[in-house]
Amino acid sequence: MADVKKIATREAYGQFLVEYGADHKNLIVMSADLSGSNKTDGFEKAYPERFIESGISEQDMLAEAAGIAHSGHVVAASSFAMFAAGRAYEIVRNSIAHTGANVKICATHGGITVGEDGATHQTFEDVALMRVLPDMKVIVPADAASTKKLMTEEFGVEGPAYFRLGRSGVPAVYSEDAELEVGKGVVLREGNDVAIIACGIMVSAALEAAELLHSEDIEARVIDMHTIKPLDEEMIVRAASECGKIVTAEEHSVIGGLGGAVAEVTAQKCPCRIAMVGQHDVFGESGKPAELLKKYGMTADDIVAAVKSIR
Repeated sequence: MADVKKIATREAYGQFLVEYGADHKNLIVMSADLSGSNKTDGFEKAYPERFIESGISEQDMLAEAAGIAHSGHVVAASSFAMFAAGRAYEIVRNSIAHTGANVKICATHGGITVGEDGATHQTFEDVALMRVLPDMKVIVPADAASTKKLMTEEFGVEGPAYFRLGRSGVPAVYSEDAELEVGKGVVLREGNDVAIIACGIMVSAALEAAELLHSEDIEARVIDMHTIKPLDEEMIVRAASECGKIVTAEEHSVIGGLGGAVAEVTAQKCPCRIAMVGQHDVFGESGKPAELLKKYGMTADDIVAAVKSIR
């Protein structure tokens, strides 16, 4: 990983909007009274005529987004993940996914690292909710560079997508010129003793865990599975076949998230031993992000322990 300042994926999203909006006049950005938090305020200042503040009304925002999209625009609609995926779910299902609206739901503040905002704002269910919707792409970038790369590709494609973004700064995993593709996982480190398949903030933790395992003569393959849907099944099957053991790591419930998705693939195509690092069927609480990650078992040390549990 590059030794650079940590940047939150929500920050990268805000930068992307301003840059992309300069050349794409059909981009409309919407926020539900959280433009400062979800970093859409930069776009609002640069292109006020293409920014819509919907207020604390996520259902209305996403219903409006669907209508605007069907008039020929690409719409980036943002709120906290808890509200974009939870409060507005019926609208997302019927007005966006069912109609194939060109709406990119860019949900920030996902997972336990929402921190002090507590259990009501820490969603561990959003990826599960979104990936069961037909034709909904689900993307969880690992860092700033991958956020911009994946958004650049997806914003140029018709149809709905759900981007899950974080509040806290994360280390750089990719260089600015890295090549990424929606729906294709990335092998960041080779190894055949175990495969660690991670997404979002847990990708950097997985790389750290692989270094710790290397010191104990355990060579871990690290895969960034940034796209949860469509899932790179070929890469998962290859990892299961060549490594025989898989650990998934996500800042999300292991029920229905990346762990569940990987288990579905291996159960059908290449059974192997699996351990899952993530939120284990409990709500969170208010606290410092780093302390919460440790308490709820989502650190590099927890990944190492999961690897050892299936060896």
